[in-house]
Amino acid sequence: MKNVLSIAVFGIGSSILVSCGAGKKLTAANDEVTRLNSVVTDQAAKISAGDKEITQLKTENIQYGKEAADCRIAKEAVNQKLDNLNKNLAAKGTSMEKIMQKTEAAIAKFEDIGAEVTFKNGFVHINFTDKFFFKEGSSTIAPRGRESLNIVAEVMRDNPGVSTIIVGNTSSNQSIAAGMVGDNWSLSTERANAVVRILHDTYNINPKRLTAAGKGEYNPVASNNTPEGKEKNRRIEIIINPELSRIFDLMEN
Repeated sequence: MKNVLSIAVFGIGSSILVSCGAGKKLTAANDEVTRLNSVVTDQAAKISAGDKEITQLKTENIQYGKEAADCRIAKEAVNQKLDNLNKNLAAKGTSMEKIMQKTEAAIAKFEDIGAEVTFKNGFVHINFTDKFFFKEGSSTIAPRGRESLNIVAEVMRDNPGVSTIIVGNTSSNQSIAAGMVGDNWSLSTERANAVVRILHDTYNINPKRLTAAGKGEYNPVASNNTPEGKEKNRRIEIIINPELSRIFDLMEN
């Protein structure tokens, strides 16, 4: 009887141990399933985001393709216009190369006499400080200024398709010479007028090609707080303006 009881107890204990081992494995398996489900969910989210990005890239690629096609069309149109321009210029006995050579030669002349030359928005800007043309507060052009204007006149004669704007500029609170009436604005305008008169009266430039303007102290290129800055602001600016409409006509014809 004792042996039978021992066997029974042993059997019950073994069942309990087996049950405990199976429970731990089941818990571990459930934990692993939960972890794998989380991984699957995360990967599904990444795949969804990737699909959206691919769709967006496809849309952008289509747009870029359209833009590239538009660029090709625009480039072909520009090349056609340039080809027309060169053909029309050649028919008139000149070329873009010759035009550039003449422009560079003209700019070199101004730089040789100490003028500052810049190219902005299709216009050539030539800046002469006051010391080239005028005494302090005066609108009477000095001999050196007259000689400098001879180069301007020469460039205009060599290039009948350009006009010129002469702009007078002063520094702030610039002194006015005795006998002159007005303020800095008047002084800048009178100086521009003096340059125009020399170009017309002395060098026979058609007045229809000349424009005078004065900006007073309101178009500074440097600070008015230093003597050096004021000297830069006191200047005559000559803007050589090509008749762009003629160029466009040549491109279209």
